[in-house]
Amino acid sequence: MTPVHHEILGDPGAPPLLLASSLGTTAAMWDPQVAELAARFRVIRYDHRGHGGSPVPAGPYTIADLGADVLALLDHLGIGRAHFAGLSLGGMTGMWLAAHAPERIDRLALLCTSARLGPPSVWTDRVEAVLRDGTGSIAEAVVGRWFTPGFAERRPDVVAAHVDMLRRTPAAGYAACCLAIRDMDLTGDLPAITAPTLVLAAADDPSTPPEPHARTIAAGIPGARLVTLADAAHLANVEQPGPVTAHLIDHLDHAGS
Repeated sequence: MTPVHHEILGDPGAPPLLLASSLGTTAAMWDPQVAELAARFRVIRYDHRGHGGSPVPAGPYTIADLGADVLALLDHLGIGRAHFAGLSLGGMTGMWLAAHAPERIDRLALLCTSARLGPPSVWTDRVEAVLRDGTGSIAEAVVGRWFTPGFAERRPDVVAAHVDMLRRTPAAGYAACCLAIRDMDLTGDLPAITAPTLVLAAADDPSTPPEPHARTIAAGIPGARLVTLADAAHLANVEQPGPVTAHLIDHLDHAGS
């Protein structure tokens, strides 16, 4: 099996940290964080199957498939155990990994994500639109939910870059990942997660609002800590890079704990 496309930054001897991106983005989503994180960790950021430079196997996919890709990547790199930070679809993958392969996940950070994200009809409709008209047909509407209106007005260049990122995502891969989200229910897995977990939500996120999504995750994972950021929508790491990076470092930089 060909490993998913990935990039490694930082000291090879530092604690490994996997960064998993959202639906419709690539590992470039983490550009605001990688320099500071790579100063402390061996950062491995990757593209989900069906996205960016990764293979596009025939769908549909499941969250278990995306998790298995991460396990295969860890095996390929000879890494037994790693920290994991994931946003949206990346966070869903992280929850599955921490519940089903707990020996591989050290500390876990879940950003702007959900353990169950319905209704199913929303995802079925999006799949039909993308397969019929391509990812470009939904790009501006979807990315419009990733940033607050104020940020979009101040940084139209950032918004345009993410619209382009989504447009470049293969329709088949995007649609297959939509089906993984449609059919996902990780709520029953949450109590099995033993990794120390940070749940980071954004107050203005219309896609995975803190109530109920982040609160459900934080309540379900034993000992999880919930932080809600103001003035940020779905891609909180892009809109509020400094606070997100600081929270990640504070949570993950605990050697041996």
